[in-house]
Amino acid sequence: MNRQEPIFMSSMSISEIGEEGNRYIGGLWESLYKEMHTQLTAAFLEIEDAAYGLYLDRLMPPLFDRLEEAGFQAADPAGKDDFIIGKCLNFSNSLEKWGTEDNRSRLFWNVIQNERQEPVGTLITEIPHSHHKFDVPTAPKLYVLTETDRESITAGIRRIKGS
Repeated sequence: MNRQEPIFMSSMSISEIGEEGNRYIGGLWESLYKEMHTQLTAAFLEIEDAAYGLYLDRLMPPLFDRLEEAGFQAADPAGKDDFIIGKCLNFSNSLEKWGTEDNRSRLFWNVIQNERQEPVGTLITEIPHSHHKFDVPTAPKLYVLTETDRESITAGIRRIKGS
């Protein structure tokens, strides 16, 4: 296993999961962005915002894979109309309301369950992006909530974003 990848243990709290996930994202997001920038800039001209899905398809799967290896579950079974990127980021479980068109934030949530299928909390993944060109202006970031029901999660996201 590459040390750059996150290391999770089944005994971790949702806060510890968020901290380790942010360490992983902080160490990789920019180099991956630079590596893929030319490809994704071209893709953005054709598929617009879907280019961010290509980026997240490289950034996020190691995080979700390591969570699964530690005994956690991060994804509910996908419905027929669900659109999933980054292995476990479901557009049905996301909000995009914050920022300008050049620095917009979409926040996805995943209720994390332990190996006994008990919820341990919610992992929020914030993806800053531009709608004008391919640009990830700042590092994607993880937040955590102890709440696990949809209404409380969306209220928690609004608290995080200050609106």
